[in-house]
Amino acid sequence: QVQLVESGGDSVQAGGSLRLSCTSVNDPLRVNPMGWFHQAPGKGRELVAHISANGRMIKYSDGVKGRFTISRDKGKNTAYLQMTNLRVEDSGMYYCVLNRQGSDYLGQGTQVTVSA
Repeated sequence: QVQLVESGGDSVQAGGSLRLSCTSVNDPLRVNPMGWFHQAPGKGRELVAHISANGRMIKYSDGVKGRFTISRDKGKNTAYLQMTNLRVEDSGMYYCVLNRQGSDYLGQGTQVTVSA
């Protein structure tokens, strides 16, 4: 069973930075595609960053390009989201996602609050 644990959410001022982390605690040494969803209050989830199992293919949503960087530890199901130049609209829950055998597994989420 996939169990993802995220950390790193916090409250920051606009323009600040945060680094989110995500680990698959039951099978950290397996390697699967991973990503991060953002869910703003009252809105649906949006995939903002995704990284392939080997780390060579990376995609970002238009709203975070140039500001967020996704990375992962080689050979592990551990991923990071470096968030810089944060904006108020970046506030919300961030969920780590792991893709395996056609299914998506999400963590419990970590809260990011950006104040003006």
